[in-house]
Amino acid sequence: MKKTAYFHIIENKEGITLQLHGNWRIESLDTIEKSFDKLLSRLSKVETITLDLRGLQHIDTGAMVFFISMRRKLKKIAKVRCIHIPDEFCRMFRLVRKYTYTPVVKKSSPLDFIIDFLANIGKRGEAMLLDFILFLDFLGQTAIAFARLLLHPALFRHKETAANIYKAGTTAIPIIALSAFLVGIVIAFQSAVQLQKYGANIFIVDMIGISIPRELAPLISAIIVAGRSGSSYTAQIGVMKITEEIDAMKTMGFEIFRFLVLPRIIAMMVALPLLIFFADIIGIYGGMLVAKLQLDISAAQFLDRLHNEVDVRHYYVGLFKGPFFAFIIATIGCFRGFQVSGNTESIGRYTTISVVNSIFLVIAMDAIFSVIFTELDI
Repeated sequence: MKKTAYFHIIENKEGITLQLHGNWRIESLDTIEKSFDKLLSRLSKVETITLDLRGLQHIDTGAMVFFISMRRKLKKIAKVRCIHIPDEFCRMFRLVRKYTYTPVVKKSSPLDFIIDFLANIGKRGEAMLLDFILFLDFLGQTAIAFARLLLHPALFRHKETAANIYKAGTTAIPIIALSAFLVGIVIAFQSAVQLQKYGANIFIVDMIGISIPRELAPLISAIIVAGRSGSSYTAQIGVMKITEEIDAMKTMGFEIFRFLVLPRIIAMMVALPLLIFFADIIGIYGGMLVAKLQLDISAAQFLDRLHNEVDVRHYYVGLFKGPFFAFIIATIGCFRGFQVSGNTESIGRYTTISVVNSIFLVIAMDAIFSVIFTELDI
């Protein structure tokens, strides 16, 4: 027989008898639990466990909760029965068990994974649908504010728009220039390696003159601006919402969309086409530099071929995409900023979402434009 502070273990032919004794009170519950944990390894090796409650002098509700939990654990490893149960113990046991939560163990099924997967898709689909409805509402309010601005041009905020053009456009020139220059070099260098094999060196001009203005410069400029200015729009408006500046503006009667949204959208739609035009020049210069060093095509030959063989419509196509890309970036940035709530962690979350949404929609719209222009032979 092995003794502990609150348990006696008696081994017999039928299994093990676990005698409970002493005063089981909530203040001694930690000691009781530790004593039971020491016995678990020995109890796991038997088939039948008999709980003898004859020596139990007193038990309160807190200790009864532990007894119910202990009995549940023992049932998982062996067959459990109780003997010599006092009447007071029975009444306390029924009362506590009635109001104690018993976790329901759900049996796993091969279909559970599929059901959870489909449920997760449904939840995400519902969230996306709600998000899309909110975005449509945002676009509607933006359209109303823009229509009001057309009817009353004096309401246009010139200084704020000019400041946003400077922030979104002028300050982005260095990174746009570097990115466009490197892309021009990469495209020209990779093309030169292949064109040299077929003696078609001069066609590098056509490749650079079409691919950069038509596709690469608009896309690269839009992605950089989305990560740079679109994220700042979300963060700025988000901070204003957390600090309750927007609520204060509404209370004072300011038109939120006219003051916060329209200057940013208009500024972006002005700045991005200019950045694309600048990226065209720098990207083509990078390609011309590689053509000179790699294929021995002089700048005069390059520019002459560019002028005679590359249609100006390719430049117009790239510039045409600019305002659409800008509208997407600015609108998404402002929309996500208004969704910020609660704390600074929300700012980081929605800023990330803003950049991801903007880049994805820019690429998707560029693909749509490519299909449309190809079908129209433009």
